[in-house]
Amino acid sequence: MDYAIQTINLSKTYKGGVQALRGVNLEVPKGSCFGLLGPNGAGKSTLVKILLSIVRPSGGAATLRGVDIRKAAARRRVGYLPEGHAFPAYLTAEGVCRYFGQLAGLSGAKLEREVADKLALVGLSEWGETKVKEFSKGMAQRVGVAQALIGDPELVFLDEPTDGVDPVARQGLRSVIREVTTTGSTVFINSHLLAEIEVLCDDVAILDKGRVVQRGSVSELTSAATGAGLRIRCRTGPLPDAVWDQLAAREGEREPDGWFRVTVQDEAEISTIIDMLRAAEVMIYAVEPQRMGLEEAFIQLIGADRGLQVSRGGTV
Repeated sequence: MDYAIQTINLSKTYKGGVQALRGVNLEVPKGSCFGLLGPNGAGKSTLVKILLSIVRPSGGAATLRGVDIRKAAARRRVGYLPEGHAFPAYLTAEGVCRYFGQLAGLSGAKLEREVADKLALVGLSEWGETKVKEFSKGMAQRVGVAQALIGDPELVFLDEPTDGVDPVARQGLRSVIREVTTTGSTVFINSHLLAEIEVLCDDVAILDKGRVVQRGSVSELTSAATGAGLRIRCRTGPLPDAVWDQLAAREGEREPDGWFRVTVQDEAEISTIIDMLRAAEVMIYAVEPQRMGLEEAFIQLIGADRGLQVSRGGTV
């Protein structure tokens, strides 16, 4: 398989002995949308900076599009949106995109066409001549995404791409990211917004204390967190104590208005719950299977040693 990104035992130790990365091994397939998750201090930013040669690794190796990251050729056809970017206030949206387009080797009519196309892609065609100092945080973020896509790079790094973006514009940026991957480009997203990762990404890696602790699709990660378990939410009539004792043994939790949640090992066990309720002549009004979301799985997988827990009704 061809990889857009590959790392082999990548490590980084800063002065003072702080180990930011500890033998990171990752493979990101070409044409995929890949999400990197992790708590603050996990090493996410260090990993991205090493891949872009902003920071030197202490050990290991890495390639971008099959080219060793130590070579300048590795960074050709690569777009980057850094977190907390600050474009020069005197530049317009067009000026920002034009500047980065020139850095990418574009010029003349092709450059101007790219600037217009990418601003249109993020919904800023009418704001091209407006200085970025006039923009809201969300609009400046959309300019940042536009400049990262100038020249149709084969690999795009997006660090918190929807930070500060309103819900309508966020939906638009999701469509943009999906469109980028359909053309064969690879998108690498580093974000604290787990809902964005869950919606957009084909594969996800969780980094914690400098190591990859989980890797896979969203469904694979949520299954790993729950042990392939499944929760169901039910609304019933009054429950006899004996029935509730059996439900409590399955981590049952009561909710208002006759609802309760319970954990089962698989979908077949749902029938067992229903049969038990019917045998006790309990009225059943609704049964809703519910799988753990990525946010809950994230906390379940790495939060134990941080005093975080996942309740069956959400995160706490």
